[in-house]
This record gives sequence, C-alpha cells and structure tokens, in this order.
Amino acid sequence: MQARGNPVADHRRQFVLPQTQIVGQGIADYWHQVLASAPTDKAQELMNLVYEKITAPGKSYEDFKEVRDAEIEKFGKETHAYSVAWADHEIDEALGYADKIIFNSLGQLDRFGAQAAARGIAMGLRLNPRFSTSGFDLADPARPFSRLGEWDLPRLESALDRISGVMIHYNCENGDFDLFDAQLSRIEAEFGGFLAKLKWVSLGGGIHFTGDGYPLDRLADRLRAFSEKFGVQVFLEPGEASITNSASLEVTVLDLIHNGKDVAIVDSSIEAHMLDLLIYRETAKLPQTGDHAYQVAGKTCLAGDIFGEARFAQPLKVGDRISIADAAGYTMVKKNWFNGVAMPAIAIREENGTIREVRQFSYDDYKSSLS
Repeated sequence: MQARGNPVADHRRQFVLPQTQIVGQGIADYWHQVLASAPTDKAQELMNLVYEKITAPGKSYEDFKEVRDAEIEKFGKETHAYSVAWADHEIDEALGYADKIIFNSLGQLDRFGAQAAARGIAMGLRLNPRFSTSGFDLADPARPFSRLGEWDLPRLESALDRISGVMIHYNCENGDFDLFDAQLSRIEAEFGGFLAKLKWVSLGGGIHFTGDGYPLDRLADRLRAFSEKFGVQVFLEPGEASITNSASLEVTVLDLIHNGKDVAIVDSSIEAHMLDLLIYRETAKLPQTGDHAYQVAGKTCLAGDIFGEARFAQPLKVGDRISIADAAGYTMVKKNWFNGVAMPAIAIREENGTIREVRQFSYDDYKSSLS
C-alpha cells in the first residue's frame, strides 16, 4: 500500500491499493470506495485494518465486509438503503454499505439496477398503496400526485425478474392496531398475487407499537400470518417506536415577561432544535402539573418561536431548568444554526442516574457550517 502526502487528511484521493496484493476481483475498487467514505479521523486506523486483510492469503470479497461493518458503519447488521432518488455520484457509496437497496421508481431501477446486481445486492421497489394513516397532507405518502413509489400493478410486475421485495411505507404515528390491520388487509386484497412472488416485504415505519396499551401479541400474530400467507420475510422500521420517550431537551429560563400571559424565554428554539414543531404546528411535551401557567418560548427573532403552554408547581424564575420530554424524533438530524443560537450539548443519562456528556458544540462548529 502506498500513500502520498498526508494519508489522514487526504485519504479520499491518496490511498493506492496495488493490484498485486489483492486477492479477489474488484477488491481494490471496493476499498477505494470504503476509504473514501471514511471519516477523516478514522482513515489511518482503517488503512491499517485493510492492509492486514489484504496481505492475508486467501481472503475473498466477503471477508472484507467484516471490516466494513465493524469499523465504518456502526449498525453492523443487515442494512437496507432507500432514497427517493439516487444520484450518479452517490450510488456506489450506497451500494458499498447496503445488503438490500430499494429504488423509488422503475426509472431508478433501470438506471442503477445493473450496478447493484453486479455486486450481488438484493433489490426492491417502493410500493405506494395509495392510502395511508397520515392525517396531515405534508407527511402523507399517498397524497395526490405523490412521488413516493410505484402503484401500478403491471409496472410492478414488470420488475419481478430484477427485484426480490418491496417496501410499503404507509403508517405515520399509527397507534391504532385495528387501523393497521384493516389497511394491511386492503394491501393483501389489492396486491396479494404480486406479493406472493416476492421474498421479502418491508412494511416501513410509523407503527407506534411501544405506546401504552398497544396489543403487541396481536401485532406479532398479524405479521406472522402475513408472512406465512405470502411466503415472505417481513421487515419493520422501528424508528418512531425506538425513540419514543428516549430523550429530553433540557432548557434554561433566560427571561420572564408578561404580555397578557406569563412567558418564559429559554435558551433554545423550536426552529433551531425542534423544527417539526414548527412544520407540523405542534406543541412540545411540556410539564403540565401545577397552578402556575406559562407560555414557553424560544430566543430567536422568529415571532412564532413558541414551544407551547406549560404548568408548574411553583412560579418560574430566571435560571430554572425545564425538561421538554420526548425530544428524540427528528431533532438532532434537523437541527440548524438559525440566529446563531447555540446547539444543545449531547449527554447520556446512565442507568445509575449519572449524566455523561458526549458532545459539546462551539462557535467553531457554527463557523464551519457556513463555509
């Protein structure tokens, strides 16, 4: 292995894997892609690991997957890749991480399917059943003129020689098992013949099966019946279920004003830190115990930067901390530096109650985000 210049800072273009040291077709190109996608601070470690693998005799393409899973991507389990539209410059990297890749349209399958097939990666399409549980048009995958997936049965069947499964994402914050059951029955009725020709079906996410009182046994029985009826492996995306009540946003009162009602201004912002509250016109999960009512508001110049209404056992004072519950969903992935508001630190509360800070953000992070 040769490296020119600074191998850590310039790893995207500096690592060269001599073909004479490679066992197996395509390993050099594969590891060029792996190293190109690695975080800079992991490049040297990866270089050493890859070198050890390359110089070991008899190693195959699959042997290198072990290093990729363990050192580059944290999940380490079967990974499904989906995008509404893959671009030419990103498809190779996506295929490098995926065990299954789901294309949004036949056009995308036609464009990139051969590349996935050449790597032996299972392919699927997104199936849009043209109905969903969403009551909000902005989040409804079945809204009129939806771009999310294929719905025409003859078009779907024309791809059966290339795909082995489909993804059907039609639930959204759905805690109603009976509604889930009824809509799945409708999918069975409308697409059953097609589904029986597949190997796997992903039913997407948005199924709130960790909610209080949710009938887990009935859900398990229904999924098992679906699997056995069509002879498919069933996947769920447990995003919503796994993050519910898993994090809070801790804010501090900076000022108290009265303008027809008591308002507490805190060192945070819905636009910067909980953007979905603004997009979907929802309120944060604030304390609601006590006789002292306040509107909790953010510190940006946006007039509607308001978390919501809260009640407390005692009057608030500057410096008090307020805990905003259930703050894990679409927060850290959507945060931004609007108005230069400081980004919340990330901390973990251990089982014994101690709090361990894992990341602080500074002005340098803000500055680097702008250029």
